[in-house]
Amino acid sequence: MTLQTADLCDDHSDHLEVAEPIFRHWGRKRAFHGVVRTVKVHEDNVLVKQCLSEPGEGRVLVVDGGGSLRRALMGDILAGMAIENGWAGVIVNGCIRDSAVIDGMDIGVRALAPNPLKSNKRGDGHIDVSV
Repeated sequence: MTLQTADLCDDHSDHLEVAEPIFRHWGRKRAFHGVVRTVKVHEDNVLVKQCLSEPGEGRVLVVDGGGSLRRALMGDILAGMAIENGWAGVIVNGCIRDSAVIDGMDIGVRALAPNPLKSNKRGDGHIDVSV
């Protein structure tokens, strides 16, 4: 028997939340899953890069960028790093850049929108926190 997402939601609705369908898709992987690692940042991708430079081991990086549409938190270089290091995918509550390039890469990416402006580089934020 194969479980569907709706079945899992029915069985565990008291213990989960589902993200609103506001995320757009990039990358050749249309579906991905894995243990989640989180990063919470605001218009700064230093910690995103730090996480993606580590072995992903099939995990999914969830980046809470606060929904900011002003700067991108990931581009094709970080997407390539994610692939090289074995991440299953990246979900960004914010923007990505180089979206046309990422769309041809062997990774799954969900984000709110593309934005060509690069992020700040201060290293502000938190890793492995509830988002």
